[in-house]
Amino acid sequence: MNSKPPIRVRDATDSDLPAVHAIYAHHVLYGLATFEETPPTVTVMAERRQTILDLGLPYLVAEIDGTVVGHAHVVPYRARPAYCNSVENTVYVTNGMDGRGVGSALLGQLIARYEAGPWRQMLAVIGDSGNTGSIALHRRFGFRPVGTLEAVGFKLGRWVDTVLMQRSLGTGSATPPDKAR
Repeated sequence: MNSKPPIRVRDATDSDLPAVHAIYAHHVLYGLATFEETPPTVTVMAERRQTILDLGLPYLVAEIDGTVVGHAHVVPYRARPAYCNSVENTVYVTNGMDGRGVGSALLGQLIARYEAGPWRQMLAVIGDSGNTGSIALHRRFGFRPVGTLEAVGFKLGRWVDTVLMQRSLGTGSATPPDKAR
């Protein structure tokens, strides 16, 4: 019998932003997954979310028993038009909730939504080559390592690598993109 409470993934609302902020602020202050060093305010987080929504992209949260325990979204990989079919994912989980399936639930939902659209590549830019949890999560969902940028960040008193991973979406590079984009 499975006694773990279910993880519900849904679109984030304005009322989720304080919880999203708290999760991200912890990673900013104590982790290497992000190279930000000062947590953005809730207002800045709301502006970032709105920018993502204005692009027609989802911003998700995961909750257990009504409590937000993670968030995820994608952003365009780069601004130049040739990159318009590629996105970069972001997944953050509440400190202490690692290994409970929250990241998997969020990343799985992102991939499902993007598989159904015109996008062809999803990238993960993972702060810290020692971030074995995030690297393993992405591998489970079909991402493959495509490179490591060594010592490109300096945070928490040490040099930090960035691991690049990539996964095809839909037909990937097997066919040209839709002209409508």
